[in-house]
Amino acid sequence: MNRKVFAGYLLVAALAAAAAAGASRYGNPAVSSAHAVSMPPAAAQPATVPAVALPNFATLVEQFGPAVVNIQVQQSAKAVSLPPELENSPFGDFFRRFGVPAPNAPQRGEGSGFIVAADGVVLTNAHVVDGASEVTVRLTDGRELRAKVVGADKKSDVAVLRIDAKGLPTVKIGDPSATRVGEWVVAIGSPFGFENSVSAGIVSAKSRSLPDESYVPFIQTDVAINPGNSGGPLFNLAGEVIGINSQIYSRTGGYQGLSFAIPIDVAVRVKDQLLAHGKVSRAKLGVSIQEVNQALADSFGLAKPAGALVGNVEKGGPADKAGVQEGDVILKFNGRPIDRHAQLPPLVADSKPGTRAELELWRKGHIEHLHVTLGELTEPAVAAAGEPAGGGRLGLTVRPLTPEERREAEVASGVVVESVSGPAEQAGIQPGDVILSVNGTPVRDVAQLRALAAKGGKSVALLVQRDSARLFIAVPLG
Repeated sequence: MNRKVFAGYLLVAALAAAAAAGASRYGNPAVSSAHAVSMPPAAAQPATVPAVALPNFATLVEQFGPAVVNIQVQQSAKAVSLPPELENSPFGDFFRRFGVPAPNAPQRGEGSGFIVAADGVVLTNAHVVDGASEVTVRLTDGRELRAKVVGADKKSDVAVLRIDAKGLPTVKIGDPSATRVGEWVVAIGSPFGFENSVSAGIVSAKSRSLPDESYVPFIQTDVAINPGNSGGPLFNLAGEVIGINSQIYSRTGGYQGLSFAIPIDVAVRVKDQLLAHGKVSRAKLGVSIQEVNQALADSFGLAKPAGALVGNVEKGGPADKAGVQEGDVILKFNGRPIDRHAQLPPLVADSKPGTRAELELWRKGHIEHLHVTLGELTEPAVAAAGEPAGGGRLGLTVRPLTPEERREAEVASGVVVESVSGPAEQAGIQPGDVILSVNGTPVRDVAQLRALAAKGGKSVALLVQRDSARLFIAVPLG
């Protein structure tokens, strides 16, 4: 036989055998097992993770998307005046005759919202309608309705609008506390004006505190949120609203993977008060607090960093009347543990003014229980202290306070820092700070400060007054 023809037969036979073996492996019923090629037994394969089907959000969006609205805002034009040197000069009339200066054009903005009552109650962010002279709500069916701002609460960033309509589609309200980190969530809103846009992601964390946002335990997600999404709903997979998309964390102004939503239970409580009273009433404790880090926990003898460290007690306030002291660490509020200091303000604010609350405190190495009658918050709370840095003894040059300085600072005793270096500088002590106590013991003079520092362990907690604020700073000792 011709050598080339014979080689061709061998190639065809080999291909046929391979095809039969492959078809048999993948279960092709059209190939008989009689033609299968005998193969050695395969080695045992490791168990594989079962495939998880990705959720389909289409039904959720079809059902509840019509309850999400676009909000258009117009702010009044602000008149611009001439500079004073021209306003009162002979040239003033000349410029005004020719329309100079012209008023600024009205400013426009937009955001999102969602309908929570069929008779026209809409929730959105307070910052969406802040300063608005005219608010228009656009429904998914194309209708545009003038909206009235019933009320806005800047502390929680929640606003309530009302439109004149009946039988509107509404959302379902869910329970944010039942939401788990890692669950899928969906946002619907109007990013950059693209109405009823849908984005999805997961819950990244819960009870996040943000700078200047003491009263909201935010839900953090990785859902894409952009300008125009503000005020829109955050849904769980059951189609329930668990939050209001409010903020993003970004270095560019656009979405970078960190989005924050106001828990819907917080928003609903605000909404109910705004509808009933036109304002929001919050309880207050009357203290300034700060985080307890490891160094401060060591200084106070705590087993671990936890709780809210009291840096200042408002004179005559609820906490002062109940016996709360500077240096106390609040571990529980009405039985609820305070793992981080940021958890305390929302718990207090959500309470009703005039009610009694129980505090569990850590004071000088012991647990204390106090009952406090909460007051009503009528002014911004004192800002929490910044995070102290970590860092042979104190490295301070101090002097006694003069009588005038004591009166100005409203303190009975203490020493003022003139220069700082070493551990104290690394910890964040600054010239001009007034050191009031060391590990809870008031400082009368320079000698006592030196003696208390000498008896310190791994670190000492200094109570410092800086301008009108007080804060504890832990200074590690060499």
